[in-house]
Amino acid sequence: MSEQQEPAAGAIERGTGKLYGVGLGPGDPSLMTLRAVEVIAGADVVAYHSAQHGRSIARSIAERQLRPDHIEERLVYPITTETTDHAGGYRGAMEDFYTEAAARLAAHLDAGRTVAVLAEGDPLFYGSYMHMHKRLAHRYETEVIPGVTSVSAAAARIGSPLVEAEEVLTILPGTLSEEELTARLASTDAAAVLKLGRTFPTVRRALERSGRLADARYVERATMSAERTGALADVDPESVPYFSMALLPSRIDARRPDAAPANMPANMPANTPADTIGDRPAGAGSAVRGEVVVVGLGPAGPMWLTPEARGELAAADDLVGYTTYLDRVPVRSGQRRHASDNKVEAVRAEFALDLAQRGRRVAVVSSGDPGVFAMATAVLEAACEDPYREVPVRVLPGMTAAHAAAARVGAPLGHDYAVVSLSDRLKPWEVIAERLRSAAAADLVLALYNPGSRSRSWQVGKARELLLEHRAPDTPVVLGRDVGGPEESVRIVGLADLEPDQVDMRTILLVGSSQTRTVRRGDGTQVVWTPRRYPEA
Repeated sequence: MSEQQEPAAGAIERGTGKLYGVGLGPGDPSLMTLRAVEVIAGADVVAYHSAQHGRSIARSIAERQLRPDHIEERLVYPITTETTDHAGGYRGAMEDFYTEAAARLAAHLDAGRTVAVLAEGDPLFYGSYMHMHKRLAHRYETEVIPGVTSVSAAAARIGSPLVEAEEVLTILPGTLSEEELTARLASTDAAAVLKLGRTFPTVRRALERSGRLADARYVERATMSAERTGALADVDPESVPYFSMALLPSRIDARRPDAAPANMPANMPANTPADTIGDRPAGAGSAVRGEVVVVGLGPAGPMWLTPEARGELAAADDLVGYTTYLDRVPVRSGQRRHASDNKVEAVRAEFALDLAQRGRRVAVVSSGDPGVFAMATAVLEAACEDPYREVPVRVLPGMTAAHAAAARVGAPLGHDYAVVSLSDRLKPWEVIAERLRSAAAADLVLALYNPGSRSRSWQVGKARELLLEHRAPDTPVVLGRDVGGPEESVRIVGLADLEPDQVDMRTILLVGSSQTRTVRRGDGTQVVWTPRRYPEA
């Protein structure tokens, strides 16, 4: 080797053999790819993992491709459960095993032999081959042959679309905690949960808690001779093997297209006729009876949405809400969207309840938290009167504007605080003024919602005057506008410097107490916080 050809210091010279990770598909040998058959036929060494009993599903799939002169490397797992007396526990035992197995394959590769490592499904999809790949691919020429995954096979066997249009598919291991499974199942459109067996009871509870059990399908050993499919809710937990999965297929396929209007006009009467709305008998579609779920979207986009809220939005047949808030929700095929003006809350609430009364699953969207100056009250006011008393109503919380703005500057709400709306559209200004005086006299931090608009600009100035009777002029005030959105602006001013023209309906004001502190830190950022301890009198 010439000086120019010498490898750089620290570089690893590749061996002469070639490593293949061969995806065999889900189990039926006829689902192996032509490339997989070709690679196995040409390999010198065929390696496969197996349990201590010696049987290997991977080998059984590829058996017809094996030659008498193939060198077979059986990579036998030392343990198949997490019970072990290894000093490093289960992970330590498995790490030692993978290291030893990789060394055995490396010896063949160093001798110039071609090594094909067999893998059920796809080699890099929850497969054991990946542990060999991570240890050897940087040292030897390597090719991975993709295979049909168990998820694709299972979806084919139940004959239901897995995902459609803009739906999101989530792949989950059943070994996750019940809380984590529940959150992820609630938030996704479609899902596949693998590695069942002993985890099946946990997965079933998570499906039930997330409201998805009725739609869940069970698939065992897809494409194999012992294949079994059915409704997951009907499966005996004691009969579930490791090679099985839970599937939540596309929601779109479950929705029946109705003749419902695309939008709700702002002046739509509350008793809109059924033939205009579009009936759906209870139990149709997703098999959930009609109900209204009031969903908090948080102050801005999808980053502020809870998994539970995301799931309910995806599951709804109809979405009802103020146009600006409804535009935050992704369009899904099969859903009906009913947008309206911001000042028709009562009409919107009764319209949603009317839809639910006809068997539809309705999500009423609300910015921030729906119970804070938002749609939950409007819906419940109508739901507690005839003819809607029997319509199920649920409220899902959301991140509030106050909490979002507070987090941007630190912790101004770190002690007691009061929340007041400055809008006098639904209550007299005299009531607002008295509440401001009382909260200021009690030395509470204030979160002021709905401070101003194009038609209502004087309240901010009046509120400032009232508060200055009890607060120092330099009391910090946080102005959070469009927090989390594309036009976000967060500023800190002294109370005496607060100007009404700085405020609109997209702004929230956080007014500090006598104890609230503002400090500029070493990196130049300005933070605001209210101490948790209050000074003794």
